[in-house]
Amino acid sequence: MSATTPSAPPAWRELLGREHLGAAIVLAGGVLVGAINIYLAASLLPTAVSELGGTSFYAWNMTVYLVAMVIATMLTGRFLSRWGNVGAYLFGFATFTVGSLVCAVSPAMAVLLVSRGVQGLGAGLLSGLGFAVIRSALPARLWTRGTALMSAMYGVGNFAGPAIGGLFAQFGSWRLAFAAMAVIGAVCGAMVPRVLPRSERSSGRVPIPAGSLLLLTAAAGAVSVAGVVAGTSAKAAGIGMALLLAAGFVVHERRSALRVFPRTTYQRGSSLKWVYLTLGLLSFGVAVESFLPLFGQRLAGLPPLVAGFFAAAISLGWSVTQIGSSSVSGDRAVHRLRVLGPALLALGLLVQGLLQRENTPILLVIVWVPVLFAAGAGIGLAYPHLSVAAMSSTQDPEEGGRAAAGIATVTSLSIAFGTAVAGALVNMAGASMLDAARHVLFGIAIICGLGALTAYAANRTSRDGQTPFPSGQ
Repeated sequence: MSATTPSAPPAWRELLGREHLGAAIVLAGGVLVGAINIYLAASLLPTAVSELGGTSFYAWNMTVYLVAMVIATMLTGRFLSRWGNVGAYLFGFATFTVGSLVCAVSPAMAVLLVSRGVQGLGAGLLSGLGFAVIRSALPARLWTRGTALMSAMYGVGNFAGPAIGGLFAQFGSWRLAFAAMAVIGAVCGAMVPRVLPRSERSSGRVPIPAGSLLLLTAAAGAVSVAGVVAGTSAKAAGIGMALLLAAGFVVHERRSALRVFPRTTYQRGSSLKWVYLTLGLLSFGVAVESFLPLFGQRLAGLPPLVAGFFAAAISLGWSVTQIGSSSVSGDRAVHRLRVLGPALLALGLLVQGLLQRENTPILLVIVWVPVLFAAGAGIGLAYPHLSVAAMSSTQDPEEGGRAAAGIATVTSLSIAFGTAVAGALVNMAGASMLDAARHVLFGIAIICGLGALTAYAANRTSRDGQTPFPSGQ
């Protein structure tokens, strides 16, 4: 880990004090609006479909949004180089706001889908900018706190998105929900010039890694389609195609002069690739939240609202735990948390799978909450420290910004992959909801458990004295 990493994080009151509060609001707010909107529309669509029609396009709202997010996160470094911190953030909030406004006034489902894509572009850019701009918006000693605050927004968004959407849908006001998102985006955008430092802009044309973007966008599209098509074989084919495209992306990146991720990600002896893999495997576990309400309703007879809040226990554990986790300092303690996080996530999902029963008694349902909270806590323990490891991997501003923006790309893509894999596991169970719950929870637990191995590999590389970037490269 680079010498720029602070040895002991300062108190939260320094991050949220007068000097840095505005920047913290903009950075965290950009991540939050994107996270909320991942699931906001899912709660609103039943009401919207009854007014607009277009039932056949129902499932595509999530696909369009997630693919657009992934594309935008990959372009974060180019926006920063071309327009600087302030210009890139203004563009991100403006794009998100326009997309939200068009969602609010959409006369047909096709228009709603296009505007969801515009929303996703703005949200993805804001998510990538949050992790990239923190290097210049906050002093190095506040990176751990700032990263914890931003990554907690994913958990808050996963909790708040369905709740906010459900509340507006309950009163038949789905358009007002999107209008409210537009207002939030506009307010945060208005703060940008006053609270963020201006950075240098490139005077020349910034090259775009078209080959890498095409391959990774195709992979995101394939896995998103796998999440909405019917049938196990179709889902498996989509996931298989996505994996092949992702492998092609890695091969292309290793050979190309223009890349999405920093060059040293692909070098032997680099810990950055292990850091990214661990972040991805942690994010992969979030996918189970999309299916936990279904299991709660079918296996325990929970009302939809109650089942939704039970499912949100993972996000709550993720968000709350990061507050304490970001206070941990010292290489040995941080390295332990990196390994403990994915292990705890996998263990929590495994135990939750063992607790599934037909006609689950209420006492057992109550036990679900601390188990799911513990699973989410695994993400919170490791995610901020892994994020800082990526951000502090170099003193080169351009490469450091690219490494930081990669956090959002990995997170968004992993959530999309996880959702598609979970959908395939549900289909494999046939008509049995109990088997579906166990397939999803056990399968995702095994995959997330691999994160303990990748985290160990990252720690070992760090202890061997290897850094992801030689200084000044």
